[in-house]
Amino acid sequence: MLLPYSLTDISVMDHKALLEHCVAVLDSFNADVQSVENHVNKYLKHYGIHNEDEQIFIVEVFSGCVRYLDIMSIIVKGFYARDGKNTLRSEQNLFIVLSYLALFRLDELEMANFRQFVRSQDINKMYKFLQFFFNEKSITTWMKDEWQKFYEHVFVQTKLVSPLRQWLPELSDMLQQMKEKIDNVTKPPKKALTNTEIKPFNITKPRPKSVPVPEPIPKMEKRKPPPDTLYREPSDIEKIERIRQENRRRAEERLMEASRKQFACANPEKSQKTKEKIQRILTEEESKLDFDRPKTNKVPTFLMTPLSSRSTTSTRRNNQEVPVKMTAAAILREGFLYQQREAEEIKKLESLEAGAKDKSDFERWQSDMKRRDLESELADIERRRLEGKLSHEEAILARQNIVEENKQRVSEMKEETQKMMERYLEEKFKEEQQMKQLVEDTMQGHKNAKESKRKLKEYKQKIVAEVAEESRELMRRAIEEAEAEMRRRMELIHQIRAMEAVPAIRQKFVDLTATSGHGLLSEMSIVELRERLALLRNAEKENEEMKRDEILASKEAKDQLLLDTLETISKHRLEQTKAAAIKLESRKKGEPKKSSVQTEELSALQQRLEEKRQQRLQAQEGSRLAPNTQSAKRTKSLIDQKKNLEESRWKELEATRERTAQLIQQSYARSATRLNTMTSVT
Repeated sequence: MLLPYSLTDISVMDHKALLEHCVAVLDSFNADVQSVENHVNKYLKHYGIHNEDEQIFIVEVFSGCVRYLDIMSIIVKGFYARDGKNTLRSEQNLFIVLSYLALFRLDELEMANFRQFVRSQDINKMYKFLQFFFNEKSITTWMKDEWQKFYEHVFVQTKLVSPLRQWLPELSDMLQQMKEKIDNVTKPPKKALTNTEIKPFNITKPRPKSVPVPEPIPKMEKRKPPPDTLYREPSDIEKIERIRQENRRRAEERLMEASRKQFACANPEKSQKTKEKIQRILTEEESKLDFDRPKTNKVPTFLMTPLSSRSTTSTRRNNQEVPVKMTAAAILREGFLYQQREAEEIKKLESLEAGAKDKSDFERWQSDMKRRDLESELADIERRRLEGKLSHEEAILARQNIVEENKQRVSEMKEETQKMMERYLEEKFKEEQQMKQLVEDTMQGHKNAKESKRKLKEYKQKIVAEVAEESRELMRRAIEEAEAEMRRRMELIHQIRAMEAVPAIRQKFVDLTATSGHGLLSEMSIVELRERLALLRNAEKENEEMKRDEILASKEAKDQLLLDTLETISKHRLEQTKAAAIKLESRKKGEPKKSSVQTEELSALQQRLEEKRQQRLQAQEGSRLAPNTQSAKRTKSLIDQKKNLEESRWKELEATRERTAQLIQQSYARSATRLNTMTSVT
C-alpha cells in the first residue's frame, strides 16, 4: 500500500523526530499483552501527535515492521554476527526501521527523503550498517535463501530483490559520499564546459527517380454462370415440412384425447396417507430446530406407567384399528385369508365329526401358563431395574473416591512439574550455547562453499557444450528424415490426383420388378417385398384386435371376482365385529384383579438401594463447600473481567475489519484512477 502523502518538504529535524517515534513505538511493543492497533493508538495519544500525516507514517511503518519482522530480523542478526559486534543491541529496532524503509518504501520515499533519514543519525554507525546491507552479493545469495524460508520464491524475487537491485546504483553513490565525509575528502572543482558549436551535416543530394513503365493488366477468363438449381430449394424439404406438421397435429390430438380419458391412477391429488406422512416429516424437522430444549432425553412412557397397567396399554395399542386403502391387491389378499380360515374351520368340523378330541382344555391351560410366564418376566424386569439403580449409586460413590484421589495426585504432579521446568531451563541455556557455536561454524562453511560453486559451474559448462553438439547432430538427422517423408507424400498426392482425374459413370438404371441376382433362396424383387409387407401389416392388425378382445374379457372377469370377494369380506367382518363385542362384554363382567409383582428378593434390593442412596447424600453433604463472601466476590470479578475482555476483543476485530475494507477500497480507487490516466494518455 502506498503512503497517502509526500515527504519532500520536511526538514532534517522532522525526519529525525519521525524516525525516533517509529523506533520508540517498536521498542515499547509487546505482542503477548496487546494488539498492534491498540498499542500504536495509545502511543500517539500519550505523546500528543495530532498531525494526520505523521500519524499515518508512524502507523504504516510500525505495522509493516511487525508484519515483516522475520525479513528484517535476518538482516539485523547477520549484521550483529559479522560487522556489528561492537554495536549496541538496544539499537536493533533502529536498523529494523531503516531496513523496512529501504525494502518496502523506497519507491514512495525516493532517495532524497531516505538520505534525510540516514543523515539524522550517527554517520559512522549508519555507514557500517548500510555497507553491510547494500551488498549485492549478500542480497542475491544468503539473504535471498533465508527470505525464501518464510516466503515464496516469486514474492522474494519481485517484491524484495528486484526493487532493491534497481536502487543499488544510487544507494552506492550515497555510501560513497558518506565514506568521503568520514575520510574528510574534498571534491575537486568542476571544469567549465564550453558550448557545442552547431554544424550542418554534409549530405549528398539524391538523384531523381525514373518513372517505371506500367505492366500490362492480365485479362481474366470468362467463367460459366452458376446453375439455376443453386437458387431453388429442393422439393424434398417441402415434403419433410408437410410430414412434420401432420405428425405434430396428430400428436396434439392424441394428447388431448389422453387428457380427456386419463386413468384414476393419474390423479394428481395426494391421498390422505401421503398428507399425513408429509405432516409428520415437517413436524419432525421443526422439532429439530428447538435449540432451547434440555439436552437430556425424556423417560420412556412404558417406564412411567405401573407394571399392572402395561399389559393393558400394549393390548390397547395392538388392538387400535389402522385404516387400510382397499386396492385390488388388498381385496384379493383379504379374500384369500378368509378362504383359508373357512377351509381350516371346515377341516376342524370334519375332524370333530370323525371323532377327534376338543382342545379347549389345552388352550385354557396354555393361557394360564402364558400368564404365569408374563408375571415372572415382569418380576425379572423389576429386579434388573433395581440392580441398575443400585449399580448407579455405587458408581457415584466410586467416582467421588476417585475425585479425592485425583486431587492428591494433582498436588504431587505440580511439584514434579516445577522440578521439570527448572531442568528444562538449564537444558535450554545449554542448547542456546550450542546454537551460537553452530552459527559460527555455518558462517565459516559459507566461505568454503564458494570454491565448490566455481568448480560446479565449470563442470556444467562442459556438459552444456557436449549436449549442444549432440543436439545439432540430431537436428540434422531429423531434417533429412522430414525431407524424405515430404517427397513420399508428394508422390502419393500425385497418384491420388491421377486416380481422381479418371471419369466415373454416375447413371444407374433401377428395375423394381427384377431381383438383385445374388442367387439366394429367399431373393425377391422390390415389388414383391412391398406386397408381402402389406400382407404382414394386415395380419398384425387382426392379431391386435384379437388381443384387445381378450384383454376386455379378462378385465370383466376380474371385476366380477373383486365384487364377489368384497361381499365375502363384508360378511366375515360383520361376524368378527359381533364376536368381538360379545367377548368384550364377557371380559368386563368377569375380569379378575391382577396381583402386583413383589417378592422378597425385590424387597431386599429396594432396601440396599435406599442405604446406598443415604451414603451418597451424606458424602455429598460432607464434601460440599460452604459459601464465602470473598470467594463470591472473586468469582464475580473474574466473570466481569472475562466479559470486558471479550467485548474489547470484538471491538478490536470489528475495527480491524473496517480498516481493512477502507484500505482495499482506497487501493481499488487508486488503481482505477491510474488505469483511466493510462487510457487517456494512450
